[in-house]
Amino acid sequence: MHASPPQERPRRSAALRRTRHVAFAALLLAAPAFSGATACAASAHSAAAVAAVKADPGLDDPVKKEYAMELVSSAENSTLDWKSQYGYIEDIGDGRGYTAGIIGFCSGTGDMLDLVELYTDRKPGNVLAKYLPALRKVNGSDSHSGLSGYTSAWKTAAKDTVFKTAQNDERDRVYFNPAVSQAKKDGLGTLGQFIYYDAMVMHGEISPIRNRALKKAKPPSQGGDEVKYLNAFLDERVVEMKKEEAHSDTSRVDTEQRVFLKKGNLDLHTPLDWKVYGDPYHIG
Repeated sequence: MHASPPQERPRRSAALRRTRHVAFAALLLAAPAFSGATACAASAHSAAAVAAVKADPGLDDPVKKEYAMELVSSAENSTLDWKSQYGYIEDIGDGRGYTAGIIGFCSGTGDMLDLVELYTDRKPGNVLAKYLPALRKVNGSDSHSGLSGYTSAWKTAAKDTVFKTAQNDERDRVYFNPAVSQAKKDGLGTLGQFIYYDAMVMHGEISPIRNRALKKAKPPSQGGDEVKYLNAFLDERVVEMKKEEAHSDTSRVDTEQRVFLKKGNLDLHTPLDWKVYGDPYHIG
């Protein structure tokens, strides 16, 4: 899809690339056993890596988290202004019904339903609440049955701070927090945390990618080299992306994430310069 010229690219494609709204499974593989001084050295290295990550706030730093949101938005929406996407909604013809909001919540995959339920818990009687029965019925399909007027209601809701906050919170609960948590367990710094998060946004889970990467390299938490492990993860990420034609353009890995990795910018220090689908971006 993104191999097309910029003017031909769909405005939004998060749901097309994400396979399904799924729970994140954090599966740690046991490290091979060592003996004597080798084991002690590996253990000390692992402990030091984990301690370093704990000392560095990484994407818990609001400034670095904002960088992550902008980096993802450059690939998802061809803009750094991710906050302009709260009111976005359309059916992009990917079999997942409506795609909407800052992270591509979908009516056919469950995360949109979860979002509207959260919004209704916080603000009963909101303009989307009446659509909850229909959202439950269309979940798992691309149907619009019972959703007449829904797109207009969504855009109205997007002007409500309560709804915007709900979108932020669901993004964090389902995608951001699990990705960052697993990255920290793996002893990864800011860049590694972002790499996991971007993969979560696209694929819905990272366990298959991570498990294959672990067979090729150890993360810092297991005494491995961070750069080597992240390269292995990105190699497997590209493999995963190429399983679908819509993912065939891997520039968000090749000319974004690998650019930072090759420069050794593991903490995402500014300035950040990268390209996605040939378009240049800068955070200074």
